[in-house]
Amino acid sequence: MEGATKIKDLTPSSRRVNVLGKVLSVGEAKAITTRFGEEKTVSEVVVGDETGKIILSLWGDQIDQAKDLGTVYIDNGYISLVRGHMRLNVGKYGSLNPGTEEIKEVNESLDMSEKEYENQYRPGYYKRGGNFGGSGGGGGYRRGGSGYGDRGRSRGGDSSGHSDD
Repeated sequence: MEGATKIKDLTPSSRRVNVLGKVLSVGEAKAITTRFGEEKTVSEVVVGDETGKIILSLWGDQIDQAKDLGTVYIDNGYISLVRGHMRLNVGKYGSLNPGTEEIKEVNESLDMSEKEYENQYRPGYYKRGGNFGGSGGGGGYRRGGSGYGDRGRSRGGDSSGHSDD
């Protein structure tokens, strides 16, 4: 496919990449609960080309698609780090399609998911996530607001008492 990124050229900061890879293995699908509480199925699929191989994370229906294909074409994919190791992802803005070209030989000696990276390319990513926990303070504010409402009701009582005069 024209303009496909070679697997050896993927980096932790790769975004909007098009990758053509031969399906080497499809891992067992695992049910997980996302951070949003959704139940989803994920599988690790190893894909490779003549330059190397990498783990591709596939979700739901995409897993079955990969089992039936000799080669896959990931359009608009991206790289994420899972415990410091690169994973190729399709994502919601990308697509997984059958590859139209055959890959005869795969360089399995270069495993791009093997090397461990520091999570440096997204500085403050985890700190920002931590700040959301701090918004629990907002709950305190609302509780304070409810206290104000109680005072307001007592004032309402005063005004009704005043009308009795």
